[in-house]
Amino acid sequence: MLDALRSLFSPNKKGNARLPKVPKGTRFYVIGDIHGRLDLYEALIEAIERDAASAKKQQSHVILLGDLVDRGPDSAGVIRRTREWQATRSVRVLAGNHEEMFLESFEKPQILRHFLKHGGRETVLSYGMEKGEFATMTLDDIFERIQHIVPKEDRDFIEGLEEKIVAGDYLFVHAGIDPLVPIDQQDRKDMLWIREPFLTHEGPLEKVVVHGHTIFDSVMDSGNRIGIDTGAFRSGVLTALVLEGHQRRVMQAISQDDSPIEVVHRGCDS
Repeated sequence: MLDALRSLFSPNKKGNARLPKVPKGTRFYVIGDIHGRLDLYEALIEAIERDAASAKKQQSHVILLGDLVDRGPDSAGVIRRTREWQATRSVRVLAGNHEEMFLESFEKPQILRHFLKHGGRETVLSYGMEKGEFATMTLDDIFERIQHIVPKEDRDFIEGLEEKIVAGDYLFVHAGIDPLVPIDQQDRKDMLWIREPFLTHEGPLEKVVVHGHTIFDSVMDSGNRIGIDTGAFRSGVLTALVLEGHQRRVMQAISQDDSPIEVVHRGCDS
């Protein structure tokens, strides 16, 4: 994974004369899909806070690209920590498809069944349910139980997540966009779930789209989009893209084997 970092993106690799920028005087830390990896998230938060302290003349903002929950061991902790961070830092959070599945699982047992098969089991356990107890429960039992063990504050928090954020020449969404539809007319389903035709679209877009949802071995820059989901729940690598002016760099919290978590920084590409 460290070797993969060498393939850092270049904003003008396709010959673009004008480099995309975020607004003057701002720095953005954009974090990919966390998926319950509170350990990596905590390490990245600490590194971001140290890094932001050096930007005394810039307004630092954090954007989470969604999929805070499922698959990893501590979704409840990730949500709690995010709400705490928002009390001290400008942190905006996008809704991911896993947040959508989580909320819908409170409506019908049949939806809960689908949620549990796609990482929801780990989310339910993170709210204090024991594995042995979970294994003995029926779907209806679990449906009834989650109504009580998931705090209303967490559900309200998820319900209030944003669908898209625009900053300068960049658009931030969870999954991507329909490349044939204007940004202000995008459908929520596409922004949370789309893969194709977005991922293989080679033409220009209104904004450079920074997204998660689709896992790549390293940051994937295609000129018109940048994918930063490096599969934290299975790879042990959580990625943040740092944008300031026309410059881009990367911070990654990396957990390998039993070694302590390391935060790797890569310099600007221009």
